[in-house]
This record gives sequence, C-alpha cells and structure tokens, in this order.
Amino acid sequence: MRVLLDEQLPRQLVSLLLGHEVRTVQQVGWAGLKNGELLQRAEEEGFEVFLTADQNLAFQQNLQQSGLCVLVVRAASNALEDLHPLVPSILAEIRKAQPGRVIRVIG
Repeated sequence: MRVLLDEQLPRQLVSLLLGHEVRTVQQVGWAGLKNGELLQRAEEEGFEVFLTADQNLAFQQNLQQSGLCVLVVRAASNALEDLHPLVPSILAEIRKAQPGRVIRVIG
C-alpha cells in the first residue's frame, strides 16, 4: 500500500511500516497544507492510506467519498516510544484498508 504519514507523526515511523511504500507529508512537499487540500493531493497522487494523529480529521472532512483510508492513531503522545507499541496494529489495519474508511488505532 502507498501510505502518507502526516506531519505531526515522527518520521522514524516510516522505517517501521515494513512492506509498504511510506512517504511523509514533508517529503512530498505538502507540509502546512490544510487537511482538505492535503487529502485531495494524496488521493490524486495515488496514496491509499493517510496515517495521522489528528483526532478531529474525521469530523472535519467528508471522508466517506474519499479514495483514501484514514488511520487515526492515539497514544500517550506522538513520540516514537509511545507509538512503537501500536505498529503491529497499524500494519494490520493498513493491510485491510479500504477507501472511505476511518480506522482508529488506540494505544
């Protein structure tokens, strides 16, 4: 799967999401974009999953019509040491991702 990692998540997560093509918002030059534009560009560029810690994203955007699956992670913080235990669950959800779905992975 092609996965886009939101800018508030640590870039080191990229190396932990084995078996997927993972890019960060910063790598593709979209840092600072509003959520709507970011999701639109991600879809246009062929990303299938958007991984974020933005708990409000699902309420701000009409994601059911989107070609993206949005994975929202929630941990004690966005630090890698708090997110690392969630990686197996994140990988499992990426494997079964479907467009227009919002999936929450909670640690």
